[in-house]
Amino acid sequence: MNTKRTGRNPNRAKSRPKSTQERVRTFLEHFGGSEGVLILINPDPDAIASALAIKRLLWKHVGRTSIAYIREIQRLENQAMVELLNIPMVKINKVASGDFMRRILVDAQPDHSEIFGEFTYDAIIDHHPRTQEWDAPYVDIRPEYGATATILIEYLRAAKIKPSINLATALLYAIKTDTANFERDATEEDVKQFRYVFHYANINLLRKIEKSELRVSDLQYFQTALEKRIITKKAVYAHLGKVTSTDICVQIADYFMRVYGIGWSFVSGVYRDTLIVIIRNDGYRKDAGKLASRAFGSFGTAGGHRGAARAEIPLDSLPQKAIEPHDSVLEGFVRERLNL
Repeated sequence: MNTKRTGRNPNRAKSRPKSTQERVRTFLEHFGGSEGVLILINPDPDAIASALAIKRLLWKHVGRTSIAYIREIQRLENQAMVELLNIPMVKINKVASGDFMRRILVDAQPDHSEIFGEFTYDAIIDHHPRTQEWDAPYVDIRPEYGATATILIEYLRAAKIKPSINLATALLYAIKTDTANFERDATEEDVKQFRYVFHYANINLLRKIEKSELRVSDLQYFQTALEKRIITKKAVYAHLGKVTSTDICVQIADYFMRVYGIGWSFVSGVYRDTLIVIIRNDGYRKDAGKLASRAFGSFGTAGGHRGAARAEIPLDSLPQKAIEPHDSVLEGFVRERLNL
């Protein structure tokens, strides 16, 4: 099933509900009765927590809801989050297509993944910059927010729903991770909603989740990154070669940003048949999302926020000179595209 794509409605901004209460009312009007609703996510903390909040919002409004994730949960913190907070989810390939007639996409947009693009959606809620000319009956995209969880906390408050301990802990963790503890792309609204759910969260559970960060096997990639690092002016880059998880690229890119004097961090690696490029910066007059789109958008999916972005490029989509899967060739391609 193809994603519905239309030209943007010039009156969309005029017709958008002005208050959160109106947004929630409009959102809920799209769902009801005995129908099943499937919430699709790419399972990072923000998406997981936001999906759980939507599931709570729809409770008593629909027959049933399920959260479906499109890729394996490899990062230890995310596994701990799902396990410790008892978050029910199912892999998308385990879902029978006829079981759910309604779908919601959260913390993502249809062109962020080929799998997402296979479906139509009744609602899309996200905080990433809007991408292609897709549409849905209900859309709430707020790129100025640091986390989609912030939007969903607003929804819960407008609906007068007090979050459970597990839901509040998930939402708290989501904002912490997506804003890098308020060091990246955070707004006053993120802080406000963080403070609200803080009162209901279990901080001991949160600490357990945050301490589940690295496997012993991950240390080899840190060694590779330190040995192969290239520093030019205030930027650092490392190519890790083949990786067992895309998240290790994220962790090392974040790690490099802790180095004094570094304003840009770039880490690349090959996961299965895809070249992954992670971009971070200190947020000062920089835009990682625009850089990712400009450098890699013509080869694969690329984009993000001012302080954080990523690109995912199928190896067979690389230019002819970079198709050879040698690390030196791929490293040269990334450096050329980023002018490093």
